[in-house]
Amino acid sequence: MRNALLVASSFAIVAASAASAMETSDINLDLDAALERGQELYDEVGICSACHGMEGEGGIGPALNIDAAMPTDVMYQLQTNPQMVGIDDMLDPITEQDMFAMSVYIRKLANLDNDAETLEQIAQSAEAALRSTETQTTFFMSERDKKVEEIQSFQNVVETWERRAKEGSLKRHYDVQVLATFDEAEPLFTPEPGKTYWYQQTGITPFSLGGAEEALGGAESSQIVVGDQDTKEIIATYMLPRDMRGEVHTTVATPDGRYTFMTGNRPEGGASDSISIQTPATLLKMDALSLQPVANLDIGGRIHHGQLFQDKYILIDTFARDEDGLDVFLFDPETDEIVGGIQAEDLGGKSYTSFTDNEYIYVLMQPLGYGVSALSGARAAMMFHKGDMVTMRPFWVSKIDPETWEVVAEYPYPGYRANWITIDSASEYMYIMAGAGSIVTKMNVKTGEHIWSEASGIGPYGAALTADESELWVADKGETAGMFGRTVTVFNAETGRHQETLFSGYKVDHILLSPDGKEMWGTSNGEGKVYVWDAETREQIHIIDMPGRGDPHGTVWVHYDENGEGRVVRDQGNFHNGIHPAKGNPLK
Repeated sequence: MRNALLVASSFAIVAASAASAMETSDINLDLDAALERGQELYDEVGICSACHGMEGEGGIGPALNIDAAMPTDVMYQLQTNPQMVGIDDMLDPITEQDMFAMSVYIRKLANLDNDAETLEQIAQSAEAALRSTETQTTFFMSERDKKVEEIQSFQNVVETWERRAKEGSLKRHYDVQVLATFDEAEPLFTPEPGKTYWYQQTGITPFSLGGAEEALGGAESSQIVVGDQDTKEIIATYMLPRDMRGEVHTTVATPDGRYTFMTGNRPEGGASDSISIQTPATLLKMDALSLQPVANLDIGGRIHHGQLFQDKYILIDTFARDEDGLDVFLFDPETDEIVGGIQAEDLGGKSYTSFTDNEYIYVLMQPLGYGVSALSGARAAMMFHKGDMVTMRPFWVSKIDPETWEVVAEYPYPGYRANWITIDSASEYMYIMAGAGSIVTKMNVKTGEHIWSEASGIGPYGAALTADESELWVADKGETAGMFGRTVTVFNAETGRHQETLFSGYKVDHILLSPDGKEMWGTSNGEGKVYVWDAETREQIHIIDMPGRGDPHGTVWVHYDENGEGRVVRDQGNFHNGIHPAKGNPLK
């Protein structure tokens, strides 16, 4: 930034020289009025103080109280500094008078004189700054460039969008089969009234470092890990027999915290290895205190993600399914039955993950034709990252009413192959993390209006809002880009402006706000660890090692009241059972 200001200064000198030959400026040179307007622009309209400090002392951005910033300097930064993207929109339409006022106010912060001669020079610089924006450079574009631009234009996608889903109710059923039941086991821990515990379900796939995973080692089988929320210490674990292990990608529990569910072996028997996500698998129902299996269920597919819906059902999406199985469905944990679901082909593509605001179900959809159906979107994204393709058919969100199982809206979004949707507490906005292209987008849930799109770290996956919903934390997993991502990007949720990039573990995919609203938890599949940050200071405060380097996915928090009754208060979908920091009722 400092170097940029030095470069800008040379531009300012040239501009000022040209301005000196002009007639006296028509800008109002009243100093008091300029200082008042300049402070308004600095503190409120352009929120310069958020990054540069209330007195220009610096912060996220450099100090401004040491330089004589002319309007041309300010304009140069607005046009060329990527950290200031979006500020010019806040100032739009910016005027010569505003440029003058801003420069005068910054000079005051630097304790520099604003005498009559200087004010005249600043006014001339303001006029030069505005003239500099009038020149538009025309770049050469080949016919191929024009075709690509036409295809990639998000506005073009929106304007030409045609419904993908079939009309009417798309509800389908699948009869769950109980393949096996297991004897009751002794509890491995006894929860204390008034305490909160976290659950992690971990898989067997360690992070690949060019074949080094064998040397690094990994868990021999799937596990359930339970810890104390206060101390972060692991208090109980259970590892499944190898012939029951599965490819774990979620942590999910019943609303009362009595049971958890995790991927089991194949329905025909035999362990599920790391390359078998394209085949169906069973669903293991596990006792949340003994951590051991209660039943093995054939649900017609392989569970990918799971989360509570209306604190009653479990919303499940699948990696792969039987021919008559379902891609997205609601599961009743009281009866272990599917109450309704949908097949992706009825939605006009292939589903990936699903989310809910407890009224509707939002399914991230992928176009077919880039590979095997279940991996079409992933293969397309990998080809995009390698440069084998420069554009793809659009990806979109299907909004489903689970009362009727009709698609009530479809939302195409910028970027390709989104992995996650975060919905705010008012169900007003959704944030979509598109792994291919590394773009994060904010959209209006009801209208589909595009609010902003910004670049994130490589291959974003999961995301979470802070308790006051002023910040969006995005896990830069490196999804479909080699899985080498190891950062978390923090955005201003209102403006999309980048706030900070935090270093984390390799392959952090799920990131969740704790039920007290004070901590962000990120699960690192690559290192078998859980990273915990202070949500206010952004300081990393804990690293929790999973037994045997099992790879964790998601987190479920279960709180026990003074009577010892359990309830899930947070899972990878949202907050539950009366707890929600954004609504003023965090878990104390």
